[in-house]
Amino acid sequence: MRGYVFDLDGTVYLGDKMIDGAAEAIRILRERGDKVVFLSNKPIATRQSYADKLTKMGIPTSVEDVLNSSLIVARYLQKRVSKEDKVFVIGEEPIYDELREHGIELTEDSSNPDYVVLSWDRQFTYDKLNVVYQAAIRGSKIIASNPDATCPLDNGQIPDTGTFIAALEAATGKAIDLVVGKPSLIAAQAAVEHLGLKYEDCFMIGDRLETDIKMGNDAGMASVLVLTGVATAEMAALAPSPPKHIVPSIKEIVRL
Repeated sequence: MRGYVFDLDGTVYLGDKMIDGAAEAIRILRERGDKVVFLSNKPIATRQSYADKLTKMGIPTSVEDVLNSSLIVARYLQKRVSKEDKVFVIGEEPIYDELREHGIELTEDSSNPDYVVLSWDRQFTYDKLNVVYQAAIRGSKIIASNPDATCPLDNGQIPDTGTFIAALEAATGKAIDLVVGKPSLIAAQAAVEHLGLKYEDCFMIGDRLETDIKMGNDAGMASVLVLTGVATAEMAALAPSPPKHIVPSIKEIVRL
């Protein structure tokens, strides 16, 4: 039995368009007894919405089979915050909802929070950058949902959380405290624990070298780059953490 950890955007689909062969490939894996989980860094949608989207595309999926960076942030903080800690969020409603569902008290007072969760926010402004900057220089711990600079769509790419991280780090002159989404081992552990397998028995399949492939390599999984999203074979050849396998698309996964 093998485990397959699939990225979503750029790997299973692009925007609202499923990548050719995705449903059949995942069906074959499941029918032969392998385990599948979906792991997305994208925090602007709920896990239920991902499950519904995949199911409508012909890939029957329950919410339990979807992990995303919002969930991983919530689980991480749930184990660490006390009732006295103040958590301030820059992000969209899905990550607020996930944090609240895990019992994390959120504050609207940005003056001196213990933690700032920095996530993808399509209404990000200079004022929000200043808020997180002021919190950072006062000593708040800055935890980002994901480091992706862009998110691939069927008609191109748009800026993602990584652009906000870069702006903050340029202002403070230092790295933020933690990124919990891919490529962190926190995300890798969440996926492998869900599958109930060892790292070496799992494949990590994705379209990004700096997140999907790096995480797979760092965790000891077999990393697989698909060429339907952000990275190209030429980029992979120059990468400091190259993939173990390169395939044109997800439909080739069953042959590995």
